[in-house]
Amino acid sequence: LAGAAQAERADRGKPINLESDRMHIDDAQKTSVFEGKVVLTQGTLSIHADKVTVRQDKDGYQYGSASGNLATFRQKRDGADGFIQGEAERIEYNSKLDRVEFFNRARLLREPADEVRGSYISYDSRTEYFTVTGGAGPSAGGSTGGRVRAVIQPRAAAEEGKAPAPDATKQ
Repeated sequence: LAGAAQAERADRGKPINLESDRMHIDDAQKTSVFEGKVVLTQGTLSIHADKVTVRQDKDGYQYGSASGNLATFRQKRDGADGFIQGEAERIEYNSKLDRVEFFNRARLLREPADEVRGSYISYDSRTEYFTVTGGAGPSAGGSTGGRVRAVIQPRAAAEEGKAPAPDATKQ
């Protein structure tokens, strides 16, 4: 399953702000570890987790890994009124590829009402698509069969922010 979902492009040029209970920095390796009620923000992007590790490569690209029970992600959609929201046991971000990946008990909501669940979700803001795969066991979005679950609203109703009108002929 794939669907269009474009992230707020202006966020990339904004500073990353982090809050946590503890922090460990290795300047030589360009790695920082934040633990305990971590809140990461960058423009409209917000990640909440128990632990976040951030690494920067020699070209300045940033890579992050957030984990928790559950870690959450939220970002405004570019050129739209809605947000992309997700949660999983582990969330990984790659600024070089503009990709966010959600692992185990993954859930992604594209406002106003589209929702997908699975064991793995990949969200690529360059191509404006996300993909979802199921998996075995309860880690697949809480389902025991490991199947992908999706709710996709009709575009006309979603754009108006409401459900389709009921059939007036039925009483």
